[in-house]
Amino acid sequence: MEYYLDVILPITLQRAFTYHITEAEADFIKVGMRVAVPFGKNKIYTALAYRIHNNPPLIYEAKTIHQILDETPIITEPQLKHWEWIASYYMCSVGEVMRAALPNALILESETIISRNTEILVKDVDLKDDEFLIFEALQFQTSLKIQDVISILDKKRVLPVIKGMVEKGILKLHEEIYEKYQPKLVRYVKLAQGLKTEEKLQELLEMLSRAPKQREVVLTLFTLEAQKNVPIKVAELTKASGSSSAIIRTLIDKAILEEFHIQKDRIEYQGDSASDIKQLSAVQEEALVTVEHHFEEKSVTLLHGVTSSGKTEIYVNLIKKQIESGKQVLYLLPEIALTTQLVERLQHYFGEHVAVFHSRYSSNERVEVWHNLLSQKSKAQLIVGARSAMLLPFSDLGLIIIDEEHEQSFKQFDPAPRYHARDAAIVLANYHKAKILLGSATPSLESYFNATKGKYGLVELKTRYNNVLMPDIELVDLADKYKRKRMKGHFSDRLIEEMTLALEEGQQIILFQNRRGFSPIVECVTCGHSPQCPNCDVSLTYHQYRDQLRCHYCGFNTIMPKTCDACGNATLDTKGFGTEQIEEEVKVLFPDHKVARMDLDTTRGKFGFEKLITNFEQGEIDVLVGTQMLTKGLDFRNVKLVGIMNADNLLNFPDFRAHERSYQLMAQVAGRAGRTDLRGKVLIQTYNPHHRILQQVSTNAYEDMFKEQMNDRYNYHYPPIFRLIKITFKHKDYNKVNLASDWFAKSLRQVFKANVLGPEFPPISRIRNLYNKNILVKIPQNQSLPKTKEAIMKIHNSFNAVKDFRPVRVVLNIDNY
Repeated sequence: MEYYLDVILPITLQRAFTYHITEAEADFIKVGMRVAVPFGKNKIYTALAYRIHNNPPLIYEAKTIHQILDETPIITEPQLKHWEWIASYYMCSVGEVMRAALPNALILESETIISRNTEILVKDVDLKDDEFLIFEALQFQTSLKIQDVISILDKKRVLPVIKGMVEKGILKLHEEIYEKYQPKLVRYVKLAQGLKTEEKLQELLEMLSRAPKQREVVLTLFTLEAQKNVPIKVAELTKASGSSSAIIRTLIDKAILEEFHIQKDRIEYQGDSASDIKQLSAVQEEALVTVEHHFEEKSVTLLHGVTSSGKTEIYVNLIKKQIESGKQVLYLLPEIALTTQLVERLQHYFGEHVAVFHSRYSSNERVEVWHNLLSQKSKAQLIVGARSAMLLPFSDLGLIIIDEEHEQSFKQFDPAPRYHARDAAIVLANYHKAKILLGSATPSLESYFNATKGKYGLVELKTRYNNVLMPDIELVDLADKYKRKRMKGHFSDRLIEEMTLALEEGQQIILFQNRRGFSPIVECVTCGHSPQCPNCDVSLTYHQYRDQLRCHYCGFNTIMPKTCDACGNATLDTKGFGTEQIEEEVKVLFPDHKVARMDLDTTRGKFGFEKLITNFEQGEIDVLVGTQMLTKGLDFRNVKLVGIMNADNLLNFPDFRAHERSYQLMAQVAGRAGRTDLRGKVLIQTYNPHHRILQQVSTNAYEDMFKEQMNDRYNYHYPPIFRLIKITFKHKDYNKVNLASDWFAKSLRQVFKANVLGPEFPPISRIRNLYNKNILVKIPQNQSLPKTKEAIMKIHNSFNAVKDFRPVRVVLNIDNY
């Protein structure tokens, strides 16, 4: 009987690919194990075993697998089901979900190895300069990698040279798989087995009487082993004995000491054992009881608590119960910056049960969390992470907490799978029969709508912890201040007055400006020319600290010109302002105080967030200027004043969610103020102080905002009343994008009639030299979503069958929140 294996490849394939396996391999391979398989032209991929059967593929001849890479599966059964759901719902392939889920070090790929054809001599062929350098390098080495050739030739385009040499028969190419994950091995030493008795040790010390340093090492090791009764690290012994690693190496060579290695995780909790959980207030206790009551009937509950109402302590009590019952808990956060503060708090309560998983961790560190979770170790019982943590191999999940559930960071935009972590986590919880708690001070309209309709449980916390007052919010009319000449740079007299007062009292200040860089536009006063990005339809942002113009879409950068490129005059001026300019102005206004900036430019490193947040918490920074990173649930105890520099650029954004997002952003950043006994103050600078959203923020009227926005959503058929599918077309040729999107829109209108909007260019229509054009498909509640997707896929397949349209990239984005 013939045996075949369907595998999932980490590429965009709509169906599993089939390979031939032997009977012994069929007995050994389990679903979820990794296998190396040949695919395409001599390329070897890591694939996941998906299904074993006896049916050969009808269209192609099945190749044999290259090798089996695991002894046990590296994914769990509920995890695979969840991947299949994500692929089906978000209209992508399971391979793309696999690529997003697995840490990079678990996806082994082959590397092209270059070797010399020994039958051909250099005198037999005519070699160019570059070819001779490669040939000469292979005289001294048996093989080279592509990266080695790039270093030898000192240029990036080496493939044409290699191809030419292969065609001449000088070189041979073959593919080689290599393991990316390197376990961390720590060196330990112990006394040799026969030397542990007192007599033997005495003899040894006498023998080493002429080598005092070696004698000291042996005595120190003997003392440490007696005291600690745990293995002794080489580094620890070196430090305790004041010796060097060379002396320890000599003792190992003499067989006096034995060396051994123990595999360790790269990140280990170093603190004390877990401490007692804080006593809840009466209001928190009541909320906790209500949450648990809702969990008896509903799997999802929304906790709507104002900023600083103590939601985290309620989460901690729920987590404690799950950990005590041996269940796993997933705690999702929208921003890596938040994990820094929160992990310390959670480790304080749960010690080494806490594991962290997000993109700032190295690939090896993420593999270790993956394996710990797979082995159901206690050190990975509570996973804290950003959206990708939802794709980990959980086997016994009891609770999922989604903090700041309204955040758009939970939505993955590129590459596929374009999932929404909140919605996908609700499905994941169903597979594990787990509970989900959504928490936010400003819930998304979708979640609050579901809670008011009874689909989710709803628990509300309307007062701050310890009955601290909500901050006093004041709107400052910029038009009036400019007219009366009461502005210094971008600061109104009211903001300077409140900042002076706060700093005199020794309090801290947060200033929010949702734009990084120094100035978003550089313009010539003489001719009006503004430097544009050559790859995108945006003006370049000036970054003063590097004296550069940068594009925030494609990363293009250039030195700041001294004269205008168009007219040659040295009359360049900056318009608008970003976090850099605000930081500069604060330093001028308050030269005696420490100012820092928190945006993407200052937090690029692995510990960038940690350093800034720690310095601010310890009072080393008086004024923190930042972008929306500041708004997401950070808990600073000493912040008296929050200033929103310009509320209007949030409100005037061409998006149906602009007003909802503006309310959320401003309410969240306002919530950083006055979190202890001192009442906080928030100043919002705006040209339009009578705007409904600003009035609602100033009175903390979430329900009013919800009713008003829901009214618009009903009238204009937007989520959560209608569902949305956004279809984006991308190509470097403007005309091709137009033709392709028009054809697609006509086909969609034949099926969906008036519920198709577009095609329309977005505000920034060209990014990275690709033109973008969008179509929106609105889906009423009574329309079947699977059938809608099926109809779109049929049109998509017909679209791909047209030769002229094939180069146009089509991106399908479901629930485009």
